[in-house]
Amino acid sequence: MEIYRLPALSDNYIFLLHDPNQKIAAVVDPAEVLPVLEKLKSLEAELVAIFNTHHHCDHVGVNQQLIKEFPQLTVYGGVEDKGRIPRQKVFLQEGDPVQFAQRVGQVLFVPGHTSGHIAYYFPPVTTGEIGELFCGDTLFAGGCGRLFEGTPAQMVKSLSKLRSLPDNTRIWCAHEYTLKNLQFAMTVEPQNPDLQVRFAEIKAARGRNEPTVPSMIGVEKRTNPFLRWDQSSLQLAVNSQDPIQTFARLRGKKDRF
Repeated sequence: MEIYRLPALSDNYIFLLHDPNQKIAAVVDPAEVLPVLEKLKSLEAELVAIFNTHHHCDHVGVNQQLIKEFPQLTVYGGVEDKGRIPRQKVFLQEGDPVQFAQRVGQVLFVPGHTSGHIAYYFPPVTTGEIGELFCGDTLFAGGCGRLFEGTPAQMVKSLSKLRSLPDNTRIWCAHEYTLKNLQFAMTVEPQNPDLQVRFAEIKAARGRNEPTVPSMIGVEKRTNPFLRWDQSSLQLAVNSQDPIQTFARLRGKKDRF
């Protein structure tokens, strides 16, 4: 399974999954139609599926247009988003399998950013391979999504699921927010040496206009404050020893950053 990162809108990413043997493709959270159609044309591939993570318009906004081009494609999304994702045909729950090409993925229910948010995790097939996580707006490189429809307790539970994935899992998150996320992280954990190194690397990469997605679970566990609510340094920064309260206070600080 080949994965292509397609920039869209001002800071979105669409992810196109490609099976060159069958000449088929799927897209995750299509925000614009033209980048998808251009990539499909260059690959000479047919679009067979849309994997939506949640209902926000910058993730489902061109479902209808893509179906006009490929009427037989199937739209996947979470069961809790029924009625909110255009032309959804498959309603997924925690643990449901999804398949593309020869890869079988697992659905993770990760509410918090929205009430019906899901993620798609494709574990490694063979030794030495890496896993692939398509997590929409739940987990970002260096950050996490705002709590529009969920609670801090829900988000901590959701992020705990993602944090428990193998360190060598690639994180295909849907926005290029990394530099600003790490600027915030430096304000709450400035003495973290891994964060210091990563911040310098990301600042240089963005200065060269290079993308910072995908990230890796192992990197996020060392540097992302929103996966580190149980670390004493961050609890001290927000004056709390309760994990959920620590997360909530960190999220509140980020919202005002």
